[in-house]
Order: sequence, then structure tokens, then C-alpha cells
Amino acid sequence: MSGLVRIGPVSAGPGQPLLIIAGPCVLEDERSALDLARALAQRVQAYPVGLVFKASFDKANRTSLQSFRGPGLVEGLRILAEVRRQTNLPVLTDIHDPAQAAPAAEVVDALQIPAFLCRQTDLLLAAGRTGKPVNLKKGQFLAPADMRFAADKVRAAGGAPLVTERGTTFGYGDLVVDMRSLVWLREANAPVIFDATHSVQRPGSGQGCTGGLREFVRPLARAAAAVGLDGLYLEVHPDPDRARCDGANSLDLDSFEHLLFEVTAVRRALEAMPSGPATCGGSRTP
Repeated sequence: MSGLVRIGPVSAGPGQPLLIIAGPCVLEDERSALDLARALAQRVQAYPVGLVFKASFDKANRTSLQSFRGPGLVEGLRILAEVRRQTNLPVLTDIHDPAQAAPAAEVVDALQIPAFLCRQTDLLLAAGRTGKPVNLKKGQFLAPADMRFAADKVRAAGGAPLVTERGTTFGYGDLVVDMRSLVWLREANAPVIFDATHSVQRPGSGQGCTGGLREFVRPLARAAAAVGLDGLYLEVHPDPDRARCDGANSLDLDSFEHLLFEVTAVRRALEAMPSGPATCGGSRTP
């Protein structure tokens, strides 16, 4: 059975409200981050969910050297601290190097390990030693059941892991989602999250940047909710076509709210079934 994980005032796991991790792919500037965080907080008020704001201070895995990476560690953490202070939202950001774990943990409520780095032992141990929740993105190359080993590394160092499905490499330049993964990920004994926006990426299809098919975000999120999950991870931007990173697979605010309506409706329908709450891997877990 997956354990509960607390990210600031928000809980994730069995019997808890749906966790929503949402925000821009990368920090662009302080004003846009604050405006988006406030807009997300307003949009979720009508739904039974818990919100965590996410944004990266650095995207170290961009396709091209010319791609925008973000403001960097010092300025990025300053912006995230301001978002947290002014909105009272818990905040999550990713790290790419063990040396970033401690300074990031002083500011944010949860750390994240990018998918390409999910097997990097030193990075996972450094994140775990902060004592913060650690969201582990499943590598596009990795079998979902093997994420239990990544989760064990974080736990061994004193951290509380979450595991996130974000699609699997399908040939060149495409990803597919195997919904069985959401069941197999339960073997990690951690809350299971579905990243509905990164799962529709088309790596390398954008002439030096990653493309995407955002029209599939909502259908995949609905399907994942029907299988059973503890949270959704969503990249949101007020104007995705002008986003400086991952705009092709990001949602605008209206689409974000429509998705919340659909996914929470699916969960209510499953909970109303005579057999009880939605199941995942044999567990009566919403």
C-alpha cells in the first residue's frame, strides 16, 4: 500500500484529495510566475484537489544549446521563495546535480528528479538527505516496476518519494503511455502521479526543440484517472504558444480548468460505484 506524503499543507496518497502539481516548465520572470500561481490557485478552488506550484530554475536537458534554460539557481530560488511567500502555495522544483539539493530544499517544499536522471544514485541520495518529499519522474527508458529501486534510494537517505509516469520512448521522436504503468508503479510503495503534459511530448520534433501534441493531454488524464492515481502533473502557461519551454505540450488556464472538471468527475463516478472507490492494482484507493 502506498504511503502518505505531505508537501507543505497538501497530502498525497490513498484516501487523500487529488494532488495537482502545476505550473510553467521553466521560470521566465518573477511577475509571470506570481500571476500564474495566483491564477492556478483561483482555478482550483471549486474542485476537491490540493495544489502544488511547480517550476524549474534551470532546464539542463534542453535539446539545443540555444534553448532558454531559465534564470539559474540563485535567481530561480529567489523567485520561488517569493511565490511561496505571496501565495502560500507549496512549491516544487527539480534539481540536476547533488550540490543543488541542499540550497533548493531551504526554499521549496518538494524536490524533483528529472526523468533522464532517475537512476543517478548520488543525486537521489542527496535529495533524500534533505528530508523533503522527492518526486521521481520515471525515465522514458525504464520499466515502471523498476522505479521501486529509485524510491528505495530516496527512502534510504531519509526522504519521502513520489513516482511519476511521463510516457515511454516509442521509436524516434515520440512517446506512448501504457496505462498499466500506473498499476506497476504501485510496487514503489509511493504515491503515483501521472504527468499528462510531458507524456504527449514529441522529442526532437521541433527543429532543435521538443514538440508535443497537447490535444491528447485531457484524454490521457481522463484515462489515467479511471485507472487510479494519486495526483496529476501538468505544465500550464497563460499563452502556451509563446512559452519559452515546452509550449507545445502545455495547457492554457481554461484547458487546465476543463481538465480538472473532467478528472474530478471521473473520480466521483468511480467512487459512486457499488464496489467502492477507484481501484489500482487491487487497492481500494482513489
